Amino acid sequence: MTAANPAASGWIPAKQFIAGEWRQGRSEKTLPDINPFTGEELLGLQLASIEDLNDAYDSARDAQTEWAAAPPAERRRVLERAAEILDERRDEIAAWLAAESGSTVVKANIEIDSAIGITREAASYPHRVHGQILDSDIPGKEDRVYRDPLGVVGVISPWNFPLHLSQRSVAPALALGNAVVLKPASDTPVTGGLLIGKVFEEAGLPAGVLSVVAGAGSEIGDAFVEHPVPSLISFTGSTAVGKNVGALAASGEHLKHTALELGGNGPFVVLADADVDQAVRAAVMGKFLHQGQICMAINRIIVEDAVHDEFVEKFTQHVRSLPAGDPTDPKTVIGPIINAKQLEGLEGKISTAKDEGAKAVLQGSTDGQVLSPWVFTGVTPEMELAREEIFGPLAGIQRARDAEHALELANTTPQGLSGAVFTESAEAGLKFARRLQVGMAHVNDMPVHDEPHVAFGGVKNSGLGRFNGSWAIDEFTKDQTLTLQHEPRQYPF
Repeated sequence: MTAANPAASGWIPAKQFIAGEWRQGRSEKTLPDINPFTGEELLGLQLASIEDLNDAYDSARDAQTEWAAAPPAERRRVLERAAEILDERRDEIAAWLAAESGSTVVKANIEIDSAIGITREAASYPHRVHGQILDSDIPGKEDRVYRDPLGVVGVISPWNFPLHLSQRSVAPALALGNAVVLKPASDTPVTGGLLIGKVFEEAGLPAGVLSVVAGAGSEIGDAFVEHPVPSLISFTGSTAVGKNVGALAASGEHLKHTALELGGNGPFVVLADADVDQAVRAAVMGKFLHQGQICMAINRIIVEDAVHDEFVEKFTQHVRSLPAGDPTDPKTVIGPIINAKQLEGLEGKISTAKDEGAKAVLQGSTDGQVLSPWVFTGVTPEMELAREEIFGPLAGIQRARDAEHALELANTTPQGLSGAVFTESAEAGLKFARRLQVGMAHVNDMPVHDEPHVAFGGVKNSGLGRFNGSWAIDEFTKDQTLTLQHEPRQYPF
């Protein structure tokens, strides 16, 4: 990685990518793309207008039919080449992730590997789409189920893992014959959008099949969802915004599919028989990777009474040693918070935690937009640290009387994305994990886990649908049932 402005290379144009062309947005608004660590403006971007959005969706609709008709091998080649480009451009992409999203060296490489992994997995999808021929109970009849692309998919991606969480929807949708319009978060227009447009342009994707519109939510946000062209809206972000996306998708003339990956409030449970040292190492990784700005990150640490004090002492000691600062320094673990508003919110949570009676056993500090870790004990379920998704380097630890109480605490939330439990007994851990009200549970590991062939998604207020593997094939395609009557049928009237 380098601290230099990656925009200087000129690889990513500071323009919208619409209908196969790099062009200026037509909004009157401009977006300064700011480095959260240095405060430097990386580039200025003229934002997309409603007219630009219409052009993107119209070109996607026009290009999709021919793309869907392309031989599976052709679509596979484009996806494979895109994965190769991501790997070939690793250093430059890592520099962009550091400069735009505050990614540390470790996090940036995890994200690039994840994006490459999902792209390679998606490259297998064109040859994995299968219909069915079913026997009928009616004499002379044949039932068939055909699998087709949905058409046009709209993707709204977040700022925390911008490259991977965009690519997680874009790559499968394209591989399966859909066209895509991508709207990246305003904090990460390059790594969440324009970079992906450039990669697929270089990979040989036909013009119009993918467009990237970076625009203000106030100007094109609702229209992006309500537009009549897309058949599915894939959204990753907060629960509140996701609920609004779902409502908008259901309110128009045409009911749209939605794939919603929303907020989490993940429990990390340490039972009395756990290997405390290993649990501490896992908790530190699962809590503080990317400053805790991950939907799967540990939000609540719940420790059984018998090992609570030992865990707190060792966890605090480990966290105190984490280097914070410049994300381009390979030693850095804690980089900058994404923007001033997010930092202000975290500082408010610190103040509230103190007011509500939580004890700060480790007090961090603020340097620019770098917030070093805080650790609180004495946290109870009604406190804000337990009720709300933190999305930052603040750790709250709850004491559980026993395993059943730990489970009760873990499930006391309307969210249900991911969770984890540590215990010496794998069988007991499995039974405990099965009772966690989450879409993804992990035994003796931290919960930041996303493999391209494994189902990813939540329950309750953490979302709808599943990403990755065969689940993505189901998500980004539709079934059509056809029947064929081979011989005249006798009717009762």
